[in-house]
Amino acid sequence: MRDEYLKPYRKAAQQCGSDFGVTLWANEKTQRLRFQVFTEMCYMAGKRVLDAGCSRGDLAAYLIERELHYAHYTGIDGIEDVIQFAQNRKLGNTTFIAGDFVADGSLFKQNDPQVITISGTLNTMSDKEALRVLDAAWNATSQTLLFNFLSDRVSKDAPKQGWPARRLPALKLLDWALSETPLVSYRQDYFPNGHDATIMMAKQQPQ
Repeated sequence: MRDEYLKPYRKAAQQCGSDFGVTLWANEKTQRLRFQVFTEMCYMAGKRVLDAGCSRGDLAAYLIERELHYAHYTGIDGIEDVIQFAQNRKLGNTTFIAGDFVADGSLFKQNDPQVITISGTLNTMSDKEALRVLDAAWNATSQTLLFNFLSDRVSKDAPKQGWPARRLPALKLLDWALSETPLVSYRQDYFPNGHDATIMMAKQQPQ
């Protein structure tokens, strides 16, 4: 199946509808912590933000709550039901698009993004798929790419990771990022045992 990476999300949508469980996050607290790390690494106020794998549009809602008023937010997700839910939330200055950006990398160019975020979405992909997505996203953003993933460089006390998510090679992704730009930040300090990692890549020095 070509879009095997979407299978867990389709199953979650069948089971959970538009409830939080469709995001495949353990709970809202861990989702919000990942969003917090994004906002600590990149100032998004006044920017055109594209959120790849946006699910219910929770990042847009978080930014509004934190009064980090983006110029425009574009959310893209491969599950049509969650896109419909996100549209019905009537969040300000948003566009939600149902589409598979793994298969069609041109979706990253929607609304000329200055910042592209990818939160959790890579965890159901193969290494090859993840790198292809990151490459397309990096080529599309004019300023910054932010993404997180389950790191494989964890302590021995970290829980085993099972389906549908998988741990991705942290050093391989960091090496790829540094091959594209020297302006890279890496964090793996916000969950116990180094469970999750975030990489920020910039095309120019932040002002």
